[in-house]
Amino acid sequence: MEAYLYFLAGLAGLSAIVFFHELGHFLAARRMGVRVERFSIGFGPILARKRCCGTEWAFSAIPLGGYVKMKGQDDADPTVHSTDPDSYGGKTPWQRIVILLAGPMANLLLAMLLYLVIALHGAPLVAASDYVPPVVGAVAPDTPAQKAGLLPGDRILRVGDRPIRYWYQISEAIAAQPDPIPLTLKRGEKILILSLHTKTVEGKNLFGETIQRRIIGISPRLDANTTIRFAPDEALFYSLRETWKAATIVFRGVEKVATAQVGTENIGGAITIFDLLIRFAKAGFWYLLFIMALISVNLGVLNLLPIPALDGGHILFNLYEIVARKPLSSAMYLRLTVLGWIFLIGLMGLGLYNDVHRIWGGKHG
Repeated sequence: MEAYLYFLAGLAGLSAIVFFHELGHFLAARRMGVRVERFSIGFGPILARKRCCGTEWAFSAIPLGGYVKMKGQDDADPTVHSTDPDSYGGKTPWQRIVILLAGPMANLLLAMLLYLVIALHGAPLVAASDYVPPVVGAVAPDTPAQKAGLLPGDRILRVGDRPIRYWYQISEAIAAQPDPIPLTLKRGEKILILSLHTKTVEGKNLFGETIQRRIIGISPRLDANTTIRFAPDEALFYSLRETWKAATIVFRGVEKVATAQVGTENIGGAITIFDLLIRFAKAGFWYLLFIMALISVNLGVLNLLPIPALDGGHILFNLYEIVARKPLSSAMYLRLTVLGWIFLIGLMGLGLYNDVHRIWGGKHG
């Protein structure tokens, strides 16, 4: 019974993310005077529907996304076209681009709101480990920090010419400044300034790549049950920075996969998404909100990729129309859209294969 409730929580979380994406499209379309024929959460056969305000609102059988069906536009049938004043095709390319951008932007806005709510409540450590106070928890042996005399309990106030407010700023300041680095710290009631040289070590980045980084050999004072408290202005900063950071990671990840710097085995599918939602739901409500924010950023950014059948692909079509002063031919539009769907279906199949392989490997590896 408990597992079923966590599954429902994960499904509700995913549905909320999809709802906000489609709501962005819906509101922009209505603002531009486009009639929205159907607003669906999920794909496939419709399980429940209700007509209201000129739109059919539906829940469909496959809860892996959703869609807004506007008059004169249907991704399932690219040959559908209308130039009526209340249709998608009857609007200017710029108006269509606004409608297309509204979905991904709604996802980024949702992520910002979720991060803001988390921060105002008090963020669990997993959601805000970068923002722990810059207090030394441990000093590694045979490191610059030990040789310079740093001690557990020291509070880092400044690295070089950079003031330090959060722990993540220490590594950023170290990477940006030449040796030797003056370190200003508070020990008890005393203010001390130490000078130290950094040590270069090999490590792994988020994508599993080997990188060189400069360290001084300290780690923060952490407690798994720590809740990070933010003032309102700090909460807003946290919300903006985390949304930007997550979006940047997604862009970099796509770039690295596309250029073969990272293997395709790192691509996850629907099972991975559900697994993350369920595992974070088990950890607690605030953990669920945190993973929802990350997934919302992913959905928003990935939809901007210039792939036909995604928002980014349609934006590209409209930009072509603006530059060329004519739309793509119907034949070319159909051909590109079909290729886009083939690519996306292949990508989803690869993600599903990787999901199953990870599960099988976890059980039998």
